[in-house]
Amino acid sequence: MLLRIRVRLPDRPGSLGRVARMLGAAGADVVQMAVLERDGGRALDDFTVMWPAGAGFERLLDGLGSVPGVQPVGIWPTVEPQGAFPDAALIGQLAAAPERGPLTLADAVPGLLSADWAGLAEGGPDGHALVHCSLVAGPEPDLPDLAPLRPRAFTAPDGTQYAICPIGEPEDGAWVLVVARKDAPPFHRTEVFRLAQLVGAAEAVLGGGRESGTKGIDLVRTS
Repeated sequence: MLLRIRVRLPDRPGSLGRVARMLGAAGADVVQMAVLERDGGRALDDFTVMWPAGAGFERLLDGLGSVPGVQPVGIWPTVEPQGAFPDAALIGQLAAAPERGPLTLADAVPGLLSADWAGLAEGGPDGHALVHCSLVAGPEPDLPDLAPLRPRAFTAPDGTQYAICPIGEPEDGAWVLVVARKDAPPFHRTEVFRLAQLVGAAEAVLGGGRESGTKGIDLVRTS
């Protein structure tokens, strides 16, 4: 299975190599690494690794804790999208089938952001409600209060991590793309920025933002 591992480590030569060697010694195969931030001599990095199915994470946590200056932030399962340039591939899929573009966007985002699920929420007098949800284990989730409607991340009272981005004008009745994950660190600002860029690109491709989103959602509701 694939895991996402987020760590803080010293921002100096050799640190990444020590973490990668430790992961390899523990039995993990590193397939991707991304630098999320660098500040004050420290870095925050995400590693994506192959890990034996069913194996616990204790060996990884112990190994990371043994590397001087390294602080594990979180380890959680992920599903990586196919292809070398998944964001570009997604935009191509939206252009090929614009009538279901918002749904395609919601279905693809969990893989892009290592999330459990994503959905499209519609605003109403009683707040926002899901009108489409990607595959999710268990019953369809209830949404927390999404206000204020702007690209942002927050932690719900039950510990679920959310990232949201309005589609079209951020008004009370706007459509909102909602992304969620549990047992994982909060969405980093670079992940929120990526989400906002994906929504902006989708609006440009679909031509009309919220109107296109409404068309796609109505098609699914009535089909």
